[in-house]
Amino acid sequence: MTMNMLFAGFGGQGILFAGKVAAYTGLLDEKQVTWLPSYGPEMRGGTANCSVCLSEETIGSPLVVNPNLLLAMNGPSYHRFIQTVQMDGITVFDSSLITDAVYQKGIHQYGIPATKMADDNQLKGLANMICLGYVLQLTGFTSKESLENAIEHTVPPKKAHLLEKNKQAFLLGYNYQGKELSK
Repeated sequence: MTMNMLFAGFGGQGILFAGKVAAYTGLLDEKQVTWLPSYGPEMRGGTANCSVCLSEETIGSPLVVNPNLLLAMNGPSYHRFIQTVQMDGITVFDSSLITDAVYQKGIHQYGIPATKMADDNQLKGLANMICLGYVLQLTGFTSKESLENAIEHTVPPKKAHLLEKNKQAFLLGYNYQGKELSK
């Protein structure tokens, strides 16, 4: 099975890092992996997205045009990419920041108040990991252990003090009990 994931939001929300963690799980699981970042001229505050492909087979292109998973962390990204999600695909969005999500026939959509959860749990800036935990719960794209190991391998040494907070944020999302957006 191939997972074509698109992570999108503003620069500074940790979009590229969340994608990197997801991609690293593929390495740990001995899958074929691509990670392709894309961001606007401003690293913080501009647009940012990344394509992540995980597959048992050779990956033809690192660019995800029609994802079977979209993680949108802001309104502009949600509205830009929601129409590209494959039929029967999944969209996870930060409902703290995206309040105008609309039902899309044939797409499973789930909101999670990730930014609010991060703020309420003294995890400011880690809404990305909360969303990634929820993505894992919904898709099972890897194991919980692989994702925790990927966090350990991708948090840079200069940010080692944030390792446990990243894991805590991931678990908050993983254990979140949400429901699918409906008509």
